[in-house]
Amino acid sequence: MVAVGGGGRRRRAWRWAMRAAASAVLWTAVVQLASIAGLFRPRVLADCGGGGAGGGVGGVAGLAALAGEDTGAARLSPPALVPKRIYKSNGYLRVTCNGGLNQMRAGICDMVTIARHLNLTLVVPELDKRSFWADPSDFGDIFDVDHFINSLRDELMIVKELPLKLQLRTKKRLYSMPPVSWSNETYYLKRILPLAKKHKVIHFEKSDARLANNGLPIQLQTLRCRVNFQALRFTPQIEALGRKLISTLQRSGQFVVLHLRYEMDMLSFSGCTHGCSSKETEELTRMRYAYPWWKEKEIDSVVKRLQGLCPLTPEEITLVLEALGFTKDTLIYIASGEIYGGERRLAALRAAYPKIVKKEKILSPDELRPFQNHSTQMAALDYMVSLASDIFIPSYDGNMARVVEGHRRYMGFRKTIVLDRKKLVELLDLFQGGALAWDEFSDAVKEAHKSRMGQPTERRIIPGQPKEEDYFYANPQECLGSNGGLRDIS
Repeated sequence: MVAVGGGGRRRRAWRWAMRAAASAVLWTAVVQLASIAGLFRPRVLADCGGGGAGGGVGGVAGLAALAGEDTGAARLSPPALVPKRIYKSNGYLRVTCNGGLNQMRAGICDMVTIARHLNLTLVVPELDKRSFWADPSDFGDIFDVDHFINSLRDELMIVKELPLKLQLRTKKRLYSMPPVSWSNETYYLKRILPLAKKHKVIHFEKSDARLANNGLPIQLQTLRCRVNFQALRFTPQIEALGRKLISTLQRSGQFVVLHLRYEMDMLSFSGCTHGCSSKETEELTRMRYAYPWWKEKEIDSVVKRLQGLCPLTPEEITLVLEALGFTKDTLIYIASGEIYGGERRLAALRAAYPKIVKKEKILSPDELRPFQNHSTQMAALDYMVSLASDIFIPSYDGNMARVVEGHRRYMGFRKTIVLDRKKLVELLDLFQGGALAWDEFSDAVKEAHKSRMGQPTERRIIPGQPKEEDYFYANPQECLGSNGGLRDIS
């Protein structure tokens, strides 16, 4: 009886072992198939579930993630890494970005594209700490570094820092230069590549507008989009707070984001002082002279405004919103830093639109404390809200306005009202001078903006004047379907 019992136990153990082995084989096969599926899933859709403004938001899943809705994507396991591209590196590219968040964002997209084109290894970019805001944030304080590196590994190698040997070498001698603005791919191949090979490490002192808007190969243009809409994902902390802002706003119904670029640095830099007191004008002029890299010092504010080159004042934007038909109960989120003149300058806007909110009113001081004194991180929150808004209206065509406009085009041509400031200034002066009745003024404002609502349009090309052309990041048409669908930018 003992012998028989022992044999039975051995048989049961053997059967259990065979079942365990079969389960292991089956599980391994399932994991392999899932990995293969992850590799071949279109990247535009694969990254939509990431949930952030910088994470390639496109389509329903991406919008739901921005709003904080649970689409099920968050419950999926992380997608398999894209296969690494193996290539012989021609050297390292270090970059110091300049400007605010969106100027740096566009510059980073250009730098990745240039590094890929020249087969260079890119060092994670350094961010501007000298600008007006003196923000100490590093790349990893704003963007998800590991996602940035891993999502582009099939295009180029990106490292967090130079190898130690090159770090020591570049402390003694580093070849630095600002590339020529608006350059095409031939300039980088003929002028920059030999320098990179010679010096092993090349440092670009500036990153803004270093690639042409037009005339580049399609693969370079679509790579710029892939970096912008997929690789540049905000940190989990920024995305979580941004989603909370968005969901709070959406619970109140539809909302408009007004990017009111009436801040001290913009007014000083542009020389636009319409509506300012003589004391304020003197203060803004002193500030302009205090920054040596702001080259233009003597500016005729009146002429510049008539040319449409000034941000609209809060009082002007109030009249424009009313003329466009926005009613008193419209929920308006103000995306901006501190308005020059404070609440005094917002009085007319607030009287016309009582439902005005800012992130400082929606979020608690404790929630915002980690982001205080970090203007780029605060701007990232505004960026997320701007993408998710029902309508986006910038009062000036600065970097944020243009990059958000392009991102909203990528998300299906979401409504963005691009104000014709030159025409508006003319109409405002006529109305305020009594030459136009209100109905005439309102009809003229609506007529002037019928074709400026973010619908599909061709990017304007002006040969020999790249600064005057339509900006690539405001209308990345190579990456957009004709009816709002997304092209595969993988």
